[in-house]
Amino acid sequence: MESRELPFLRGMFDSIAPRYDLLNRLLSLRRDVVWRKKLVSAMDLPDNGRVLDVACGTGDVAIEICRQKGPRVKVIGIDFSPGMLRLAQAKIHRNQNTDISLLAGDALALPFGAACFHAVTIAFGIRNIQDKTSALRAFYATLMPGGMVMVLELATPKKSRLRDAYLAYFQWVLPSIGRLFSKHSFAYSYLPESVSRFPASDVFMGIMEKVGFSRVTCRHMTLGIVNLYAGVKPQ
Repeated sequence: MESRELPFLRGMFDSIAPRYDLLNRLLSLRRDVVWRKKLVSAMDLPDNGRVLDVACGTGDVAIEICRQKGPRVKVIGIDFSPGMLRLAQAKIHRNQNTDISLLAGDALALPFGAACFHAVTIAFGIRNIQDKTSALRAFYATLMPGGMVMVLELATPKKSRLRDAYLAYFQWVLPSIGRLFSKHSFAYSYLPESVSRFPASDVFMGIMEKVGFSRVTCRHMTLGIVNLYAGVKPQ
């Protein structure tokens, strides 16, 4: 993420943090909950696995990892938005998740040594990082050999009537609802713009392979509006 973009995006996410979960559920018709569950269920972790959740937001993925994978799994969530992290901490406390730690930080400058996680996850965050190759390299470096990276991201369906309806909703209805609930004039206009700029699935898979990940896959979900990418760091 370029330095001049970071303060703007941090401020935007701090501003929408209080209504972030509500709008995610409302705008996706609660499908965002299902998508995160599928991400976690696709992870292959040992009983005492260590997971890094990048752009952890309000903690939904981290909490779901602990729920599905058991009490011995340790999760570290990192995000650049203090507002998101405050909400994540409150949610973690309510859920009594003692195996989740939170840090403020940048995906391009992860404060960890090499090969210390069994998995790295990022849900709906990588589109906000301009230098996706460098971010994936940072994820790769923190993974143990055999570790997995899981990337969940919004997508634009292929040309069809569904695509036309989706784009109309995404470009006109969603920003209006977002402005009404979040009181932020730009955040939910930025969302469709950032999704439209995201590389096509085959291109992004190629970036993952170039970084060094093997067994790279892409699972299209909900008629192609969300993709779940996975890759493995070779042994």
